Amino acid sequence: MSLTLAVVMDPIESITPYKDTTLAMLLAAQARGWSCFVMHPNDLFVSGNAVHTRRRQVRVFDDNEHWFEVLSEDAVPLANHDIVLMRKDPPFDMNFIFTTYLLERAAAEGTLVSNRPGSLRDVNEKLATLAYPELTPTTLVTSSVDRLKAFIKEEQDVIVKPLDGMGGMGIFRLTPDDPNISMILGTATLAGTVPIMAQRYVPEIVDGDKRILVVAGEPVPFALARIPLAGETRGNLAAGGRGVPVALTERDREIASTVAPMLLEKGLDFVGLDVIGRYLTEINVTSPTCAREIDAHRKQLPEAAPADSNGYSRGISDEYFDALEAQLG
Repeated sequence: MSLTLAVVMDPIESITPYKDTTLAMLLAAQARGWSCFVMHPNDLFVSGNAVHTRRRQVRVFDDNEHWFEVLSEDAVPLANHDIVLMRKDPPFDMNFIFTTYLLERAAAEGTLVSNRPGSLRDVNEKLATLAYPELTPTTLVTSSVDRLKAFIKEEQDVIVKPLDGMGGMGIFRLTPDDPNISMILGTATLAGTVPIMAQRYVPEIVDGDKRILVVAGEPVPFALARIPLAGETRGNLAAGGRGVPVALTERDREIASTVAPMLLEKGLDFVGLDVIGRYLTEINVTSPTCAREIDAHRKQLPEAAPADSNGYSRGISDEYFDALEAQLG
């Protein structure tokens, strides 16, 4: 099936090719014979009550020095595309929200938009875990510095983090005797005006913060364990964590199967679950990463499918696109 794919993303010029999941998706689409277009949220506009976009058609390469070429540039209705992927990285700010509104209009005009724009707004990556208390560490969400201090005193060892962060930004590990506790909590809550999340520290972080990719409700059999640097509490790759592919455990599969019905109901086709030890800590829906690292590991396994005549091997992106094609019918 020859389709047109539009990807709303950060500027393709700025990505890090060897680990960029969106580039993996573009490579997979190109291998299927699809026409690939990229655009930034600022390229979207409404004219005549229809959502349009300035777009660039690209040819992509699995090359860290030369990963794309622009073939053409024009402006068209967004509904001219069969599939639109929303792959813009956070921050989850008002511009992000406005973009989801425009993407909803395109979906109403008949284009398949993934992940579903309304769900990108509704499923906060931290707060969504509260629906699964049996899977999560002891948690508090509040803007009250006093309430946070009491929680830290009770739990003794706690992680605090913003509700809209990414890449490990704004995450602190606190104990009751930390001399900077008042300053950190005051800053994190903007002097008690913005809620944050506090969770009991999970010591298994030393073995990695696992990213489990869930595609159309099914977990990929391998996760990427992001192991923190010595002395660091954050496993995020953006914070210097080291990625190690690991097979899913029985508990990992239990977590994924528990969350999967919600993901399917809300049209969240490509999701990253963050798991530390036995606990679910985040449900990443905006632009989950780590596909390239997991794909590289899977290609080395004896049962891996051989590459095609162009050197392309099927990966996680192909499983994603198989699911989207099935939705198109």
